[in-house]
Amino acid sequence: MSNIAHDYIEEYIRGLIPQKSGHIKMMEDYAKENDVPIIHPEVAQFLRVLIKSHNVKRILEVGTAIGYSALIMAQACGEGCEVVSIERDDEMYNKAIENIKTLKMEDNVKVLKGDALEVLQDIEGEFDLIFLDAAKGHYDKFLPLCLKHLKIKGLLVCDNVLFRGMIATNKLLIRRKITIVKRMRKYLSHISNMPELETVVLPIGDGIALCCKLEVDNS
Repeated sequence: MSNIAHDYIEEYIRGLIPQKSGHIKMMEDYAKENDVPIIHPEVAQFLRVLIKSHNVKRILEVGTAIGYSALIMAQACGEGCEVVSIERDDEMYNKAIENIKTLKMEDNVKVLKGDALEVLQDIEGEFDLIFLDAAKGHYDKFLPLCLKHLKIKGLLVCDNVLFRGMIATNKLLIRRKITIVKRMRKYLSHISNMPELETVVLPIGDGIALCCKLEVDNS
């Protein structure tokens, strides 16, 4: 469990979500057996609702891992969608490509290999939704590059922002995580006070920050 909500609440909420089958379920099992971090079930469902309710068709993801969240989002988008995901780890990249091919989603899901700070500078166009799920200590560096590619009224979803509860209270703080915690607290304060963003932090999964990009009059 995540330390974000009581165990019995997490278990109840997850019990309401329809169980996956087929290759998606196999990916969940693989992630559990190999300690690969994938999004929590309630976060996956949250993304589905956002995507379907906002008619999202073009998504940028920072942090692919085995491709689980990219495929979940692509399935929610439906026909004609485009998901562009970035991954720098060789093993994760190769596994993601394998999973995308297995589900025959090559036309909809593209994985770009490389450091996100470099790749983001070369990406073109705007996106309806950006899912930030990479190194937590560098969210502040990813932010301006992500916002550059996010359309007005587009959604920025940042995962793991409460980091097992450590962001909210020092009582849970692990000493070796102090730097990440300090950076994330600064990041959350920053996005919560930016005039070009409307932000809410939600205690689901490991913590989600949902931001809507606003049109700001700079005249």
